[in-house]
Amino acid sequence: MQHAAGTIDIVAAVVCDAGGRVLVVRKQGTATFIQPGGKPDPGEAPLAALARELDEELGVTLVAGSAVALGRFEAWAVHEAGHRVRAHAFLVTITGTPRAQAEIAELAWVPLRPPHGRRLAPLSADHILPAAANAVAAT
Repeated sequence: MQHAAGTIDIVAAVVCDAGGRVLVVRKQGTATFIQPGGKPDPGEAPLAALARELDEELGVTLVAGSAVALGRFEAWAVHEAGHRVRAHAFLVTITGTPRAQAEIAELAWVPLRPPHGRRLAPLSADHILPAAANAVAAT
């Protein structure tokens, strides 16, 4: 949903593998990796939107009851010039093997803490992944 202030609301997933790496995705025609997720449809609840986006973009299923809210974070959008993006981020568990589909060109597993080895969006590098690292360290 876009607001007059030029802010785009999205949902974002932090998916970790057994080695503690985090899944990031790159959309077609871009060079920057972001968290999987996307824009909720009108009236769609955040976790329902996240489950739909994970299925559409990666072909995986969000495990019911697995989501841990990391918070809401805002930064300049990397794919929508002149806009800010505000993400409701969740640490989640999935079933299935992620594969790039729909608008996703590539996926990568990166370390939770820097250096990540890929160009990450500021929203991911500066906000979401540090929050996820703190959440994982607390468990």
